[in-house]
Amino acid sequence: MRPGRNAVLPEAVAENPLAIDVSGRIPDAIVGARNAADGPVLEIAAPHLVSVCRYLRDVAGFERVSGVTAVDWWPRDPRFEVVYLLHSVRHNRRLRLIVRAKEDDEIDSVTAVWRGANWYEREVFDLFGVRFRNHPNLERIMMPADWEGYPLRRDYPVHGHKYSYSEE
Repeated sequence: MRPGRNAVLPEAVAENPLAIDVSGRIPDAIVGARNAADGPVLEIAAPHLVSVCRYLRDVAGFERVSGVTAVDWWPRDPRFEVVYLLHSVRHNRRLRLIVRAKEDDEIDSVTAVWRGANWYEREVFDLFGVRFRNHPNLERIMMPADWEGYPLRRDYPVHGHKYSYSEE
């Protein structure tokens, strides 16, 4: 980093107005950042996720969440990256947020900020096992309710689990 620049942000995004603004208003929120082909990527500390999302919606104009997904980096710790894809239609820009989580961590749900995150978070829970605190209806959305395990985890058996669909 160069002297005189925002000391929290990596040089790659130290001049990005949105990153500077978020870092200035919520000082400990950004723990990492980089530029990608589709725009800036901000790694957010989990305790600050909802406040950052509220700020991005209310002030920066990111009126919709266009997706929430996860990446399993097993056997690394923390194991998961939960990825939020944000879109500002008004300003024609996109932003990616990443929150890292250990296997047993709970991440705050952003459904209070964007109702559209509801099904995305349920899908991440269903397929990766990541739990979202304060989610209005955190239950399986794709797999049967009694399914064991989380199929998109890297340690999930390649052959899957035995399951009988005869009762369906």
